[in-house]
Amino acid sequence: MATIPIAFPFVEVNIDTSGLQPVAQRSPGVVTVVGRTAAAAAGGTAAVNVPLAVDELKQAAGLFAQVNNAGVVTETPLYRSLRTALLQDPKPSKIYGVRVNDAGDYGAALASLEAADDVTFVSLAEESTVGQAAGGGNAATNLMALKQHVELMSAQGQKRIGVAMVNPATPKSNTYVTDIVNTSTPLRSSVSRMVLVAARGATADVATAAMAAIAGYAPEVSMVLKKLRDVTMPVAGQYGPTEIKGLSEAGIIPIIDPVLIPGTSLHFAEGRLFTDDQSLAYIDIVRVLDDIDFRLKAGLIGLVGDARITKAGLTLLNTQIDGILGPLKRRAMIDNYTIDMPILNIMAIPEATRTPTENNLVTTARATRTVDAFVEVKYGPAIHTLRVRLAPKF
Repeated sequence: MATIPIAFPFVEVNIDTSGLQPVAQRSPGVVTVVGRTAAAAAGGTAAVNVPLAVDELKQAAGLFAQVNNAGVVTETPLYRSLRTALLQDPKPSKIYGVRVNDAGDYGAALASLEAADDVTFVSLAEESTVGQAAGGGNAATNLMALKQHVELMSAQGQKRIGVAMVNPATPKSNTYVTDIVNTSTPLRSSVSRMVLVAARGATADVATAAMAAIAGYAPEVSMVLKKLRDVTMPVAGQYGPTEIKGLSEAGIIPIIDPVLIPGTSLHFAEGRLFTDDQSLAYIDIVRVLDDIDFRLKAGLIGLVGDARITKAGLTLLNTQIDGILGPLKRRAMIDNYTIDMPILNIMAIPEATRTPTENNLVTTARATRTVDAFVEVKYGPAIHTLRVRLAPKF
């Protein structure tokens, strides 16, 4: 005879904490500066090829430079570049420093960043040598190692942008733009993962300054005319209109002191990536897509293995996507979006009235346990050029 359950303890409560599981977060403004220091203890206490977060200049001095008893810092390239990054306003949400070995092996230092999944920008401290691509059994060197790193990591799902600078010591000449473009061509990224800045005669690491300045802003913010700090350029070395146009048309961002902005300050003259892909030509577009890419992955991973291929399960999936994109529209990061899930559309049709094709699509989705969702995002970019027609009349 079956035993009838007793009433005691009358009320049973089982707590389901799955709703408290936090969604993974990734700040779009985390930067890393990889660079050289002096050898041994003269280069600080940091171990080589280890990413270390830097919150203040004093900490950077102890890790990547030498400080005597009087507090005087013997500067190194990495220390100077980190100082420049810390001085940007707004500054990045997080800054890492990585010390390369005495041989200047950028490849090993960049490889140490592979597990640092919050990094979104990388630069090489005071480095302007293009270097060589990997090949013939040899590793990539100098800025080519940076390009290889950001392209490879982005292809593996950890989206990153490398920021580099042309040689600031390149003298002014009638062929300056052509020479710079020809020298820099190997750094051009077909997948829009490199930013290249030019500041003739600059006194600081312009690449790191640019990287930190970009990272300090929200992804949707255009970089045109945004300010760089801790960088100076002699007036004689500053770019004329022809050079500004020539560099900009090549995808290289000139750093300029605009006459229409009061005071003396340096700004981005363009907001482009160093790429041939005209559909992904601007820094803000790539940053926004990277940010949405991560948000969708992080927000939907919790449904994998739980949401079922039923009308209710796919409606939950649709609602989750809407919950991820809705706040981005609300803060004007994107202008609008639409979500299309073919299998959910079919399941809204009574089974008896579905066509054989529709039934086959549902059967295939359930057999392969794969659901396609198409998200269309409408992006409203910032104005870069104003054309004003002045028509005087008497």
